[in-house]
Amino acid sequence: MNPFIQLGIRHDIVNAISELGFENPTPIQEQSIPVLLTGSNDFVGLAQTGTGKTAAFGLPLLELLDFEENYPQALILCPTRELCLQITNDLNNYAKNMPQVHVVAVYGGASISDQLRQIKRGVQIVVATPGRMLDIINRKAIDFSQVRFVVLDEADEMLNMGFQEDIDSILSTTPDEKKTWLFSATMPAEVRRIAKKYMTDPHELTMGTKNTGNANIEHEYYVIRARDKYASFKRIVDFNPEIFGIVFCRTKIETQDIAESLIKDGYNADALHGDLSQQQRDKVMKRYRDRSLQLLIATDVAARGIDVNDVTHVINYSLPDEMENYTHRSGRTARAGKTGVSISIINGKELGKIRQLERVIGKKFVKAEIPTGFDVVEKQLFALVHKVHNVEVNEQQIEQYIPRIMEEFKELSKEDIIKRFASLEFNRFLEYYKNAPDLNAPADDRVRFEGERGERGERGERGERAPRAGSAEFTRLFINLGSVDEFNRGDLLGYICNNTKISGRTVGKIDVKGVYSFFEVANADVEKVMTGFKGIDFKGREVRIEVSGEGTSTTRPEGERRQGGGYSGGGRSGGGGGYNRDRSSGGGERREGGFNRERSNAGGERREGGGGGFRDFSGKRREDRPERRKRF
Repeated sequence: MNPFIQLGIRHDIVNAISELGFENPTPIQEQSIPVLLTGSNDFVGLAQTGTGKTAAFGLPLLELLDFEENYPQALILCPTRELCLQITNDLNNYAKNMPQVHVVAVYGGASISDQLRQIKRGVQIVVATPGRMLDIINRKAIDFSQVRFVVLDEADEMLNMGFQEDIDSILSTTPDEKKTWLFSATMPAEVRRIAKKYMTDPHELTMGTKNTGNANIEHEYYVIRARDKYASFKRIVDFNPEIFGIVFCRTKIETQDIAESLIKDGYNADALHGDLSQQQRDKVMKRYRDRSLQLLIATDVAARGIDVNDVTHVINYSLPDEMENYTHRSGRTARAGKTGVSISIINGKELGKIRQLERVIGKKFVKAEIPTGFDVVEKQLFALVHKVHNVEVNEQQIEQYIPRIMEEFKELSKEDIIKRFASLEFNRFLEYYKNAPDLNAPADDRVRFEGERGERGERGERGERAPRAGSAEFTRLFINLGSVDEFNRGDLLGYICNNTKISGRTVGKIDVKGVYSFFEVANADVEKVMTGFKGIDFKGREVRIEVSGEGTSTTRPEGERRQGGGYSGGGRSGGGGGYNRDRSSGGGERREGGFNRERSNAGGERREGGGGGFRDFSGKRREDRPERRKRF
């Protein structure tokens, strides 16, 4: 007998989930389903993400609700649109053999009028993100007075995202006698408080120790110098040829920088962050789910609710500010009983955070070494050999080409053919990693990595950013394509390189606007770009490239960037004296004349440097006081 039938699930649901590959219940399902099927308890379930919580509450709901009635009987709140859509899709799949089951997904970034129409037609289960749900409630477009069950899924993430007040307002519209089921990966104090506020003597189920990570995840860390972070990251990726991973960064800017640098270096990567529109976000996620992308570069907030199967690695390019976020990050891999690896790239001063994380998740981290160049080359070679060995041959299609192929290879022995074929990939990596340096941090340096002085003094963070094309002469170009054409910076970079055959490494800053964009290319490639786009059209519109009116060389070598206390070009005027970043009175080195950063005052005017003075808030010009200058 099917184990799910033994848990109390009816045949038509079991038949549907069997087609989805459900054979045996996961531990959270096995323990929670019998309790929830009674329908008589509030419930708190604590389990790591990816352990099957959707089925744990979804299957009992399908058993307990009356689908002859067409009003809201269950409300499921979750933190993100991705998770909202995933839960809705899962419930529809579980109920595909059941008539009259209506599930509506309510989330921001989609047409609210469509959602209102679906609600008006009749619905038994509403799956919603808090913000959009509250909007619909405020329009008095839904009646929750007969709701029997409320599910709070990923409760800790909802609270982390600041939905406490929204949840309070939504639950105040539901009956007091309803049953509340709360599921969470971690149990911080805020989740404990919400359980106490909305539940009466709940049945608590904890799979593993509170706040622990998934037992199927291996945790590794690499200790490197801050300046070697991007190079180390790429080497780790290259050492794992079959990687299908999510890379976590701390900020949106870092996310975009890393993604652009990876695209330039030939990797299938893209960024996911809060500045993307819903349409752009959906496009990125579709490519990732289709595995057109190998690496998804994301912030913590943007990645919440992502449920993609078979993620092999989670890479913490930057450790999270909140330790509990590490549990959510690592939970993106090893889902549904599979295994995965969570990698952290750190400098010496972050070793203390690794020890903290070990205590939080109750698992030891393994210190790993950045592979040598030879190790990477060897790994890539045998990955290629393995791929060739296992490739599926379409005999029918390739048969017609075999005579020509054999003719081409007739003078080569079997050994020669194998050598040449393997060398196609081998030579590329061999050249790239020739004389590759050791990127592991020396043991005696670990106490000072993050604070390495030099380019940024105390603020060594800039050394961690992905490299830009900063040392070459660049020309700024205009293109009549922008975000309305569904381009983000990564898309535009790929479009430029595909049409002009230039390397992504020679493309500098890309600035995407609404109906147009600007991008920088090395001066030597300007003519190639102009020629490449001649006669090209995009959706029936001729693509137009022009040199931007803002001139050339917007990115200059550091030594040429400032002269005589000011900038030599680019629209800023230098002065003689005034504000000096290095506090030295010598001329020419790292100086900005006057107070030469343009700043807006309260009246909307700009302060300008130059004559050793600047405008005060009234807009009148006054002389710098010596004591004021010293403060800087």
